[in-house]
Amino acid sequence: MTSTDLRVDVRAPVEGRDAEVLTDDALAFLAGLHRAFDARRRDLLARRAERQARLDMGGALDFLTETREIREGDWKVAPAPEDMQRRRVEITGPTTAKMVINALNSGADGFMADFEDSNSPTWANVLGGQVNLIDAIEGRLSFDDPDKGEYRLGDELATIIPRPRGWHLDEKHLSMDGRSMSGSLVDAGLYLFHNARRLLDRGSGPYFYVPKLENHLEARLWNDVFRHAEDELGLDRGTVNVTVLVETIPAVFEMHEILHELRERPAALNAGRWDYIFSMIKSFRERPEFVLPDRGKVTMTVPFMRAYTELLVATCHRRGAHAIGGMAAFLPSRTDEEANRQAGEKLREDKSREAGDGFDGTWVAHPDFVAAALEEFDAVLGDRPSQVDRQRDDVEVSAEDLLDPTSAGGAEEITEAGLRSNVNVGIQYISSWLRGNGAAGIYGLMEDAATAEIARAQVWQWLRHECRLEDGREITRDLVRELETEELERIRSEIGDDEWFQREGRPGLSRDLFEQVALAEEFVDFLTLPAYQHLD
Repeated sequence: MTSTDLRVDVRAPVEGRDAEVLTDDALAFLAGLHRAFDARRRDLLARRAERQARLDMGGALDFLTETREIREGDWKVAPAPEDMQRRRVEITGPTTAKMVINALNSGADGFMADFEDSNSPTWANVLGGQVNLIDAIEGRLSFDDPDKGEYRLGDELATIIPRPRGWHLDEKHLSMDGRSMSGSLVDAGLYLFHNARRLLDRGSGPYFYVPKLENHLEARLWNDVFRHAEDELGLDRGTVNVTVLVETIPAVFEMHEILHELRERPAALNAGRWDYIFSMIKSFRERPEFVLPDRGKVTMTVPFMRAYTELLVATCHRRGAHAIGGMAAFLPSRTDEEANRQAGEKLREDKSREAGDGFDGTWVAHPDFVAAALEEFDAVLGDRPSQVDRQRDDVEVSAEDLLDPTSAGGAEEITEAGLRSNVNVGIQYISSWLRGNGAAGIYGLMEDAATAEIARAQVWQWLRHECRLEDGREITRDLVRELETEELERIRSEIGDDEWFQREGRPGLSRDLFEQVALAEEFVDFLTLPAYQHLD
């Protein structure tokens, strides 16, 4: 389908209710966003590459001297709207109909409806997710499971907060002038075009999480996108509410600046812990002093992670913004009560620490854990909607504190079990993603693209710096390939269905893609970039 007057090419079928999303007016709106902002987006991505080259050569990260006045100034972000004042527990997940219904009914305050890390961006998922959110806002979303029955929306629903794809991701099915459109602009643009007025008419508003920012100029781009959309849709300036995921190392040095760029609209920050660990590896991949141990050992209590989260809370509260904690990725077991007990204890410990540190809310991955997380925040916040008024003047964090990965342990703590886990989870997740499922339950945890990125990036890092296992064996490509074969056999035995594994699981392609992003000489920025070429 081609719209010649708009020069928008739709390079995939638009069938059924998808046509309600890709109307001519919606395409015209996307065309306006593309014309106005895609060149800036590409320029900012080029700047990322330039900074990475400097880091590869031994360059430093630090707080910006040219923005000192912003960090030291006395200013606040705009106050949050009524339905974003209380954000005690938010649940996250992809925009499938069943997930949307369960999340909205979960008792959480918010639902981060994900078009990014927990979504595999097949054409069906991209458009189907938009349809599901429209139906949810209209109160008519339903889902019938032949095994589990009917799913319907209840009376008390979480606030919807979509997360579009990051600036680095394209939408290959939509193009203008021979260039693929930005996945960010497509996801946010379609949601705004179809739902901004719907939401305002219902006493809510268009709210977003924005991911993977690396500096305040990228936040400025989002602010300009939202200004443009507000003008085009006849909305008041500042209508769009934004929560930024601080999940890259460069961004943590510019948190004041990021909030300052977005200050005219209610803004908040979220501690995107898994991507943050990935960013530590990715940013300093050529530096042996930044080698991390097994990913399971890089917890939120290690000093460099504590420095990051405490600085985030202090920054947010100084600026009148909410600070939202990280994901608890536990999934309940239907057969192992002891596993559930242990997961519950770990979750309570994690959420008690976050609430005690001053966070105003947190994330969980499954409805079964909403109540426990709520209890931990209720115990600290009481009747208050947030604790933004709690200033963390005691927090003093330096660049050295943020850039101290050895505080988590180092290469001497790499184990065979950790290497096996990275290989297993990396391949299993890629297999799930290729099947259209970006939120994969693996060994009791919800794995998404961020955790899979840690898994493959650690393998690359350990190979790059010729690390050894605790038993003295060097980590080599041959050893990784040997473990791949063994772990694939383990997965096969666990699934117990050879025909399914061979045909639908695509183990050969999943293994090839894992090797492409874990064993290659050059570091691939995101595993989803080569994998996306294999999605419909």
